[in-house]
Amino acid sequence: MLDTVLLVEVFVTLFVIMDPVGTVPIFLSLTSGRSADYARRAAGQAVGVSFFVIVAFAIFGQQILSYLHISLPALQCAGGLLLLLIALELLTGNEKEPTSATGNVAIVPLATPLLAGPGAIVAVMLFVERIDDVATFAAVAIGVIAMHACLWVAMRFSLPILRLIRESGVLLVTRIAGLLLSAIAVQLVADAVRAFIAGEG
Repeated sequence: MLDTVLLVEVFVTLFVIMDPVGTVPIFLSLTSGRSADYARRAAGQAVGVSFFVIVAFAIFGQQILSYLHISLPALQCAGGLLLLLIALELLTGNEKEPTSATGNVAIVPLATPLLAGPGAIVAVMLFVERIDDVATFAAVAIGVIAMHACLWVAMRFSLPILRLIRESGVLLVTRIAGLLLSAIAVQLVADAVRAFIAGEG
């Protein structure tokens, strides 16, 4: 039997952390000026890479962090600082430079650290610790898969919005996305600092 309580808990927790709705304006701003085919590929690649990162950390996360002597607050702080840099570029209108430099916004910043960020990674690692039979394993696995399906749907169907709002709307969305990203980044760093002060780092 499937552990439906754990399944709902995994899905709701990841939904709040990964925020498919809040991802839409950021996705639109990062893919503006690109073709519809590119945006569709970016949505698929971002979800695929995010899923791979989440699964990798679910299986090997604790060993990776222990081997590299990295604490969870340090990982969270690093993700927050990276998001803050991207947010500043969106707010100041320089977002085209990093996208052309990296060549693929689907991997950075969409897949990581935006989707598969420290919060999602830590949450999944904690849920994995609760797996003790097939039912709990299935619940965690289905919850993670369902969450990534929601992320893909949100980004995939944001493309008609991009065509509707045109260039002026994209500019507005880009600024809003920058503001949202900066708030997320500051919160990540603040939580990390709080954890360091509490002696968890």
